[in-house]
Amino acid sequence: MGSRYPLSPAMAAFVERSQGFAPRDDSLAALREAYAALCATFTPPRPDGLEIDERRLADVPVRVYRPANAVANRPGVLYLHGGGWMLGGLDSHDFLTAELALALQAMVIAVDYRLAPEHPFPAAFDDCRAVWHALRTEASALGLDPARIAVAGDSAGGNLAAALCLALRDGGEALPYAQALIYPALGADDLPSRHQCADAPLLSRDDLLQCLAHYLPDPQQRRDPYAMPLAATNFAGLPPAFIGVAEFDPLRDDGLLYRDRLRDAGVPVRFHSGHGLVHGCLRARGQAFEVDDLFAELLTALRLFLR
Repeated sequence: MGSRYPLSPAMAAFVERSQGFAPRDDSLAALREAYAALCATFTPPRPDGLEIDERRLADVPVRVYRPANAVANRPGVLYLHGGGWMLGGLDSHDFLTAELALALQAMVIAVDYRLAPEHPFPAAFDDCRAVWHALRTEASALGLDPARIAVAGDSAGGNLAAALCLALRDGGEALPYAQALIYPALGADDLPSRHQCADAPLLSRDDLLQCLAHYLPDPQQRRDPYAMPLAATNFAGLPPAFIGVAEFDPLRDDGLLYRDRLRDAGVPVRFHSGHGLVHGCLRARGQAFEVDDLFAELLTALRLFLR
């Protein structure tokens, strides 16, 4: 990594350990196997005080995390996992969704949307939108306050969260109370960070291009704002946002540009610049102080939004 990506010792150790999970070959099955092993290694035991069940909403598998104390009309977070639209599922981000539910005393609904390349755009987007609609319909039965549901996601999940907000606004439908995006993939291929961080640790520009090719096999799809939200021309009327980026990440400037577009449209934004961070670093929570800062700001923003 050298001086081009000056990481703290703790962040460098996290990167080195993560890079040890190399796939056995170039197949998609091997890539998913390696990613699952990495995720399992960085997933601690779930904290006490949660009730967890799995079900289907709109025929999409979800995992629901509830704090054990019974509270009616609880706030909620619809969580959309990262993984380049190709990897991950309910287990890959359990380390985060469980902690969010406990720390926020909120219900967290994690979505197991369909993955590319077997299911390219708009499959994942359609699944997330369908779950949102089902969640609104079934809020009372779940003990959820329909007026206090945020949507959150990291990387590809941040893309899906932003796209969901755009689609709901365009349709004149009820919006999430807030959107929280962590190092989101939002489009605009010519941004400086694509080149400045082309060989960044844990996500290179080539890695990103491979994911995009699987999710959006038709290049024309990148002009669709529900595929790449920065392709939108109107950002007014979207939910308040928290955006956290990573300094050493080809996606860094996606979040910066989305922040600016939202602010120009009058949307309130809380922003974390991610100094010293790399893509996928949330797994280093509790190991690197700079990741703990990102997580603390995420919690602060969600508490403010959901209060």
